[in-house]
Amino acid sequence: MAEELGKIEKPSVESFSGSRKLIVAPLLFSGKDAPEDFMTIFNRCWDQTKEQLANLESKLGAVTLIYHEMLFESGEKGLSILEQLNPHSFQFVKAKTENGAKIEVVEEIDIATENMDWERCLMVAMGPVARNKLSELYIASSTKRFELIARKIDESLKEGEIGLLITREGHRTQFPQSIEVFNIYPPALDELNRWLREYTEKNKTASPGS
Repeated sequence: MAEELGKIEKPSVESFSGSRKLIVAPLLFSGKDAPEDFMTIFNRCWDQTKEQLANLESKLGAVTLIYHEMLFESGEKGLSILEQLNPHSFQFVKAKTENGAKIEVVEEIDIATENMDWERCLMVAMGPVARNKLSELYIASSTKRFELIARKIDESLKEGEIGLLITREGHRTQFPQSIEVFNIYPPALDELNRWLREYTEKNKTASPGS
């Protein structure tokens, strides 16, 4: 059962001892040429995420396992890939591994890439018939993917351990009831989402050549 961050102000250590715990943090991306105002909010989101994680670890204990969306390798190889995939996420994860946490792979490349392919197709589909068919395929592949992630977390997270899952907002992973879940939600994320909505709307309504 997920706990809101604001509801765990001063939990006793005894209340969490022996249980499996999972902290879920949002995965944030930025383009290389992202506007300065976007990056200001984006960096604030990461800073707030780090602060909230540190606050949780001070109450629950240190993270021991790290799960990262779209990462198919563990150890140093996984870190090297992550550095290319998302430099901000890399710095975040690297700091945890230096403190003893280990990367645990929860994705399978064939399932994840199929899911991404259907998502891309759905984004460019124009007609309702194609969109409906593609939506069914996307939902089916998403279900398979999220079930795999949940199963791998359940298999790897042992009693008394604390995991950290870094995944996109809006994921639909259903975690086992035996795992206590704590969601990190940086306040600046609402502002970041609003910026993205306004940017998309502006580009959608802008006339060609304007």
